Amino acid sequence: MAILDFIKKQFIDIIEWTDDSRDTLSYRFPDEDKEIKRGAQLIVRESQFAQFVYLGQFGDTFGAGKYELTTDNIPILTDLKGWKYGLESPFKADVYYVVTRLFTGNKWGTANPVMMRDQDFGVVRLRAFGIYDFRIVDPRLFLREVAGTDDHFRLDEFNDTMRSRIVSVFSEALAQSKIPALDVAARYAELGQALLPLINPQTTSKYGLEVTSFVVENVSVPSEVEQAIDKRSSMAAVGNLNDYVKFQMAQGLEKGDGGAGGMAAQMAVGMAMAQQMVNQPGGVLGSQSTPGIGVSAPGMPAPELLTPAQVAQLLNVAESDVVASLEKGDLKGKQIGTQWRVPKAAVDQFLHT
Repeated sequence: MAILDFIKKQFIDIIEWTDDSRDTLSYRFPDEDKEIKRGAQLIVRESQFAQFVYLGQFGDTFGAGKYELTTDNIPILTDLKGWKYGLESPFKADVYYVVTRLFTGNKWGTANPVMMRDQDFGVVRLRAFGIYDFRIVDPRLFLREVAGTDDHFRLDEFNDTMRSRIVSVFSEALAQSKIPALDVAARYAELGQALLPLINPQTTSKYGLEVTSFVVENVSVPSEVEQAIDKRSSMAAVGNLNDYVKFQMAQGLEKGDGGAGGMAAQMAVGMAMAQQMVNQPGGVLGSQSTPGIGVSAPGMPAPELLTPAQVAQLLNVAESDVVASLEKGDLKGKQIGTQWRVPKAAVDQFLHT
């Protein structure tokens, strides 16, 4: 009997694992260097997958149910081990249980700003964070790319491993979506739903995971972009600029010349005058040849310092004749570089001599 008990202890009769931790993603069944005997019972519960690994190679995968391990049930492992006459002897293999239930409320966030090309602001840097829910859909890929040979892979290890990967996938999806920065900051719920079809193909193909919910809780832009957004909002609030100028002028007239209302009216008048100067032929510089601004019109007082063109207009002669008189000294003036300037008193003296 002692020999039979010893032999019995060397073989595994039942393979099963009950998870009560709620934070385990994968678990390697502790074989304690024992061998699995022919006809052993494998029990896989709901929300579990059992994955056999033999000499570093993936064997058979079992979903929820109860199985008797025979040649018919483990054809891949039978082929890997090279049994010629079927599963007749005990064997050693690692059995990994992978949890496939939904894991909720996992946090993600950008440690560094994400560079994004925006149609409104050009290249901008965004920071974002939120939560996501996921489940494992491909146990083999998950074990190979994420959990590895860890005998008890927990959720905290997963978060450390996957946080940067999720952010990388988020960055690529955000760039592909071409959602403007203004919309990113205002439509969090819609953004998460819009990014899911872009995120899932990558997480499934790379890590064997399906992201069921992706929530963007906050997106922040640099302070310069925030200021630009505030300015754009202010401009939108003003509306039609011409109507705004008229309103300010009316307010200033009601309150008189003094105080803030008067200052607003003066600024509005100045803006209107500047707009007229810009819109006239020749722009602002063209205003110098316009009567009333740079040249005296008939019946208007002449400025104290005149150009040869202004003197010619006053005397009704050609500008070349005025320059000739200045060069002879008949008309007193001051030459600055190639330009002449004539005092009004000198013109009066020239006319009375």
